[in-house]
Amino acid sequence: MFVIVVSWLFAKNFRGLAIYPFIFLREKALKENQKIINHEKIHLRQQIEMLWIFFFLWYGIEFFVRWIQFKDPLTAYFNISFEKEAYANEILPDYLKKRKIWAFTKYLKSEIKP
Repeated sequence: MFVIVVSWLFAKNFRGLAIYPFIFLREKALKENQKIINHEKIHLRQQIEMLWIFFFLWYGIEFFVRWIQFKDPLTAYFNISFEKEAYANEILPDYLKKRKIWAFTKYLKSEIKP
C-alpha cells in the first residue's frame, strides 16, 4: 500500500480514493486520519478479492443502478455496497483481520439515505 497526496484529483466532498495498491488523499493531514485510511484499506481488500477490474465494473454498474433508484448521485454513492461496508467498518481498526471474503455482499439489500 502506498499513500499519495494529490489535492487536484478530488471533488469538494471527497477526501480519499483507493486504486490498488495506492491510496490517494486530498491533503497531507489525512495521512494521520486512521478512519479514512481504514476506509480506503477496506476498498483495497475489496479490489484484491474481485481481481481489481471486476471491482470497478461492479462499482460503476451499482452506482448507475442506485442513481436510477434514488435519482440522486450522492445518495447513490452512499448506497453502493462497497461504500456501505467501508463506512460501517472504518472505525474498527481490526476489521480487515476478521473480515470474510465478499463481505460487501451483505450490504447489497440494506438501504442508507444520507
